[in-house]
Amino acid sequence: MPSKKKQVELTATTLFQERGYAATSMRDMAQALGIEAASLYSHIRSKEEILQNICFRMARMFFEAQDEALAGFSGTAAEKLARAIVAHVKVITEDKSASAVFFTEWRHLSEPHLEEFKQMRNRYEGKFREILHEGLRNGEFVALDERFAVLTILSALNWTHQWFKATGPMSAEEIGQRLADVILNGLKKK
Repeated sequence: MPSKKKQVELTATTLFQERGYAATSMRDMAQALGIEAASLYSHIRSKEEILQNICFRMARMFFEAQDEALAGFSGTAAEKLARAIVAHVKVITEDKSASAVFFTEWRHLSEPHLEEFKQMRNRYEGKFREILHEGLRNGEFVALDERFAVLTILSALNWTHQWFKATGPMSAEEIGQRLADVILNGLKKK
């Protein structure tokens, strides 16, 4: 059984996903856990501390997955992009609730955490831009606005948590591969 602190975070994650961070109170969390609101403070300092934990834990997971997928890999830019896409989708599908919170509730972080989060996000997106830049340089990809392309790619991937079913016909890996295929090859017949 998870520690009480972990139980608080899991419960808060579910509530933040269902109701949103702003609409979830400490009292709501305590009620869902079957404890008094005051006793929550023996496990956490604040509601925002939980949001920070969720957002930064997920950010670390995305970085680690991306690093693992690309470390020592010397394939083409298209192959690197496909690997980065699959890694991203796998993180999302590992914890759909935390992913949903990560993608939508980060705006509620206060400074300096908000700025730190934005910088992490920019570094993460930067790796995708580097891959696209490499593909442009070596002639693999058509000329495009790299920032726009990265935002388009990540927007397509980031909604996976809404429709992915662990018991569905495709694994996270297969979904990532199919998304990479659509992104890299498009829908139009050649």
